[in-house]
Amino acid sequence: MERKFYLDLAAAGLRMPIGTHLVLHQQSDSAAILLDGGRLGDVLIETAKRFRTPLAVPLMDLTLEKEALLLAFGVPAEQIEQFHFSGTALVSGDISLTPRMVTSCEAITHVARNSDLVPMGMGIGPFSLMTKLVADPITPVFLAGTGATVAEEPDIAIVEAALAAGEKVIHRYLEAQIAAGAKAVILCEPAANLVYFSPKQLDENYAVFDRYVMDPMRRIVRLLERHGVDLVFHDCGELTEGMVKRFATLGAVMLSFGSSRRLWEDAALIPKDTVLYGNLPTKRFYAKQLGVAEVERMANELVGKMRLANHPFILGSECDVLSVPGSEREIAGKVDAFMQCTCRA
Repeated sequence: MERKFYLDLAAAGLRMPIGTHLVLHQQSDSAAILLDGGRLGDVLIETAKRFRTPLAVPLMDLTLEKEALLLAFGVPAEQIEQFHFSGTALVSGDISLTPRMVTSCEAITHVARNSDLVPMGMGIGPFSLMTKLVADPITPVFLAGTGATVAEEPDIAIVEAALAAGEKVIHRYLEAQIAAGAKAVILCEPAANLVYFSPKQLDENYAVFDRYVMDPMRRIVRLLERHGVDLVFHDCGELTEGMVKRFATLGAVMLSFGSSRRLWEDAALIPKDTVLYGNLPTKRFYAKQLGVAEVERMANELVGKMRLANHPFILGSECDVLSVPGSEREIAGKVDAFMQCTCRA
């Protein structure tokens, strides 16, 4: 797509949640749909129509790459959720797409063939995947930031081996989604935040952040560029200004940050041809303490301040909006509130 396409959506006042999970779980057999590409594609189309967006956004399920990778290493399916690497001899066989991945690709193709929507792919970032593969990623990342090496610290070797293995499966899945027809990809790197990186180290330099987050991301950017596919970059973690500045260099058509960020301040750090998306606190929409009136107030404030910042902006969710059992009406009402509110400047 041309970058102008996304700028025009922002200029037209588009607002939308990442809401596929909500629509999927309105179906009585949602689990079965996850293994039926045509029906999942219909859910993507229905979601786009419901929220009046031309973007067909997939489920933000960031577990698929871990499952594919560990199956390739021969880890039994029932152990995958709790499994962590404890050695550096990470040699896998061929990485095959899982049934869920195949279904996701089929859904992209279904959208491309049966609608005029923009089919989008979804993926986890290498650093965030690594944190799911290692029992304690924080300590070795910190040690690497002090200058410790793989030879000196075996745990650093595990982190770097897991990063490399994760990057391999991420590229494999991205290529499959692109082949299926994805015109843009939402790449989620939520673990690239102040939980996993020491703010004191970052005050000195960003060498370890660049090495473990930015370098793998730039390789993904080059993959997408080779295929003419747009990047939508998402990180809902607690970020520093330096992190935001680095993400701004990726050339994403859209940047999506969590509600801990003041987007109207971040606008000064982001190129004018990159749309900022977000960042209402939808992770809290299930809570009764956050009322509809407060959601409307926050939406009004965000829209007004982004207008003053004079930066392309799409009002939306800080992350995917999950359907929480027992709170479906509460969540839907708050999504409707920001979709329908006047949003005065």
